Amino acid sequence: MKINENVQQHFRQSEIPFMQLASDWIERANTEYRPILTDFLNGREIYLLQTLVNRYPNLRLASNGGYINSEMKRGLIYPDYFSPRSADFELAILKVDYPVKFATLKHNQILGTVMGAGIERNVLGDIITDGEKWEMVVEKSMAPYLINSIDQVGRIKVKLVSMPNNEVLNVIDDSKVVNLTLPSLRMDVIIAAVFHISRNVAKELILHEKVRLNWFTYNKPDYDIAVHDLISVRGHGRIKMTANNGFSKKDKYKVTFQVIKNR
Repeated sequence: MKINENVQQHFRQSEIPFMQLASDWIERANTEYRPILTDFLNGREIYLLQTLVNRYPNLRLASNGGYINSEMKRGLIYPDYFSPRSADFELAILKVDYPVKFATLKHNQILGTVMGAGIERNVLGDIITDGEKWEMVVEKSMAPYLINSIDQVGRIKVKLVSMPNNEVLNVIDDSKVVNLTLPSLRMDVIIAAVFHISRNVAKELILHEKVRLNWFTYNKPDYDIAVHDLISVRGHGRIKMTANNGFSKKDKYKVTFQVIKNR
């Protein structure tokens, strides 16, 4: 289904391909009058999908990433007669079993190993830890393949073990809410303000591809950030824009962020 031009003008050009895909999901749910399950989506994509679903009075959107406050979630677009259950999201929890006393794992190591196994990023949800143990949320259909394919992360021997969906780790939430007043919503401006570094340093981090936007490398310092965008800055931490609160009396943006700084 082609996206209406009036809808397109409210979103970034780079988001149009996703909006087209989302529109196709919605059209299927509407014409076939049945639930349609998406791949894993980031927070911005869930927001965009919800915006489109809201245009259909007989459709609803639910999302689930395996635990409360997950970042990556599967969406379920469904007719108003349907009542979603947890099982409808077809999620699997895989524990990374490894010698905890003798080795240390990191998020990027696990992610790199999973991606190296040849799967697409959108079939993988969050990789989570309680500070020692690690688990990952994946599409249920991919769990057997990953269990049989991955036996090592870096030089560390591991084993992926399927866990009951109600035994998700108690994830450490060390994020802080930060309210700022900014002259613009440029990515370099936000990074500089949140992490208390100069604009030039922020710009260099972006140009040298040490910054990821919604899990993808983005090297344009002047790119405007929107609500639900997630910025990851190597060596510094992560920033999620949670609210755009309008303008101050001096015409500056009043913005709320959720920030996790590297320890």
